[in-house]
Amino acid sequence: MATRVKDMGMDRVLGSKLHSKYDPHTEAEVAHWIKAVTGDDIGQGPDTVQRALRNGQILVRLAKAVQSGTSNAPPQAKGYKIKGNTMEVPFKQMENIEIFLKFCELYGVAKNSLFPTVDLYEARNMSAVLANILLLGSECQRHGFSGPTCGPKPTEKHHVNFTQEQLRAGQGIIGLQAGTNKLASQSGMSFGATRHIADIKADEMSREGQGIVGLQAGTNKCASQSGMSFGAVRHISDIRADEMSQEGQGIIGLQAGTNKMASQKGMAMGAVRHIADIRADDMSQEGQAMIGGQAGWNKGATQKGMAMGAVRHIADIKSDDMSQEGQGMIGLQAGTNKMASQKGMTFGQQRHIADIRADEYSQEGQGIINLQAGSNKGASQTGMSMGKSRKIVD
Repeated sequence: MATRVKDMGMDRVLGSKLHSKYDPHTEAEVAHWIKAVTGDDIGQGPDTVQRALRNGQILVRLAKAVQSGTSNAPPQAKGYKIKGNTMEVPFKQMENIEIFLKFCELYGVAKNSLFPTVDLYEARNMSAVLANILLLGSECQRHGFSGPTCGPKPTEKHHVNFTQEQLRAGQGIIGLQAGTNKLASQSGMSFGATRHIADIKADEMSREGQGIVGLQAGTNKCASQSGMSFGAVRHISDIRADEMSQEGQGIIGLQAGTNKMASQKGMAMGAVRHIADIRADDMSQEGQAMIGGQAGWNKGATQKGMAMGAVRHIADIKSDDMSQEGQGMIGLQAGTNKMASQKGMTFGQQRHIADIRADEYSQEGQGIINLQAGSNKGASQTGMSMGKSRKIVD
């Protein structure tokens, strides 16, 4: 075996797949053919076969034997000079493998069927090596090699010349891909026409059976809707109630409703319902002055004297019981005048820089602009212009 870095990861998986394609039967066929042509024994097993063929000398002798034993070889293969190397140097051994591959290509083996040199020299894909030798044996059969051969039988072109009668006979046959006219068909059937009931033959039906409608068309032997009409008005008087008792005639069934429970008798829908419609004859003298919870309530806090939509003045709030100190304080709900305020501030007018008093500033602090108003001590945008020049006098 060649000494090379051991495959790892994905290379190891791919190598395992290639080695699994190695066929012992193909190996036996190739070994038998090489021994019959050259007299060399390549042994058994992928490792043994690889060591025997690695230097390329057996392959060169095989190519020479095929070239000399084929009288009908292609001209390129006949004129190819095969000269092997016997030196035990790696590049010379790989050169012998290249000589064998070149002869196989000239002899007729397809170029995409040739194995790379490293597949044999480094034992990467021995199944491809055996397949290449089998294809060389197939080409030997094609070109009439005088010695023994191996591999599958080569394919040959087969030209068929049909007569005009045969070609015309084929024009009347529809291929299976487009359908066929040789099997059962629907010939004689028509679609779209009316099929009458008289078309069904009933000659063998008995006299009794002629009066019976089959289940497929319906039946006249079970319950029917005979005498019923659709679209007309069905009156309540159509329901027969001859066997109902005298008492039962005054009762409306539950399916149509009932007149035996609470009803809305005397109620009108759409008219105004007045408060006077509620009868309170049985109410006590005390209860008459009380409005129930459903209609409201007159026993708790009320909004008596309040108006909706009018202006509510501060004078409306009674403060008779408030102390002298509390009268000067505005409650939190209306605001307060005891904390910081915005007294003296105006909205909408221009505020000048002169409005900010700086009497108590030190001489040094007057040259510094606060961070709230900006700063002149950090990075600035001096010298930058946005679309149009803006002057400080503006």
